[in-house]
Amino acid sequence: MAVRLTLNGRPYRARGAGAADPGTRRRDAAGFVATVHPVAVATRHREPVDRHLQAIADQAAERRRRVAEALGALDQLVGLDHVKALIYELHAFAEIQQRRREASLSADPLVMHMTFKGNPGTGKTTVARILARILKEMGILSRGHLVEVERADLVGEYIGHTAQKTRTQIQRALGGVLFIDEAYSLARGGEKDFGREAIDTLVRAMEEHRENLVCILAGYRAEMEWFLLQNPGLRSRFPIHMDFPDYSHEELLAIAEVMLSERQYRLTADARARLADHLRNLPERGRLDAGNARSVRNLIERALRRQAVRLIQCRHQPGREELMAITAADIDAALRDEAVRAV
Repeated sequence: MAVRLTLNGRPYRARGAGAADPGTRRRDAAGFVATVHPVAVATRHREPVDRHLQAIADQAAERRRRVAEALGALDQLVGLDHVKALIYELHAFAEIQQRRREASLSADPLVMHMTFKGNPGTGKTTVARILARILKEMGILSRGHLVEVERADLVGEYIGHTAQKTRTQIQRALGGVLFIDEAYSLARGGEKDFGREAIDTLVRAMEEHRENLVCILAGYRAEMEWFLLQNPGLRSRFPIHMDFPDYSHEELLAIAEVMLSERQYRLTADARARLADHLRNLPERGRLDAGNARSVRNLIERALRRQAVRLIQCRHQPGREELMAITAADIDAALRDEAVRAV
């Protein structure tokens, strides 16, 4: 800060200094009078404000970067175009509501509870984990973690036990997403089943913690529709519904290649053709026994182990390319293992 001094009413100049600029004269306790230039005063007060505004801008830019990174993880998933489009809609709606609040405009409350319907291995848990991250980076959830539970984690064995177990899981999930797999099993025991108590406890918690908890009910499509029909009040509390279709054979092959690439493996041309041929013979899309990504993951895991056995038995030291390559022989060996396990 630039300060102009006077001594006993006369301008005080250091040797070689020019004339003092007019400013505010202030006498201190020792009798010296200091003249503070108005520009210096304005600068002194403006600098903290500028730093604060820059810090806010930097935080906003970092938040946008993290949100974009999380959305990028969603984009990298194979298939699921409709699911991706809906999540982008949710992101846009939440962002605009935040901007409306900042502009002192009315904003709709964010109700993010949803249902995921689809066969196993269609990406429901993976999408839920990415969604939790997106909501965290947007500032909607404080932690952005995923807590996966099923009926056994919520339903107790005696009166009062169910509410206690359910509240425990809710506390674990606060600040993130509570993902209830096979949620319809909570309503299968009839009127006297403790599952209904779990549903009631969950509904109360969703209302109590509506600003820091997202609940996702997941399961087979038909069973989830039945579940919502048995509990009419739930449909309005879970306004977002996402359908997860079975993957096509081409998508399953792409998923296999992504899994291998992430672990620095690759399919040889013969291995890719052999795997593609196997995937074409899987049950058609829409059947409950359709393979989907879970079956592909298990097959790839077996192929990796088969490759390891093949390489360890080599008489020479395998090079980098051999360590990365999954051959048709590895795929065939993995498929034979799968056939044995199925018997």
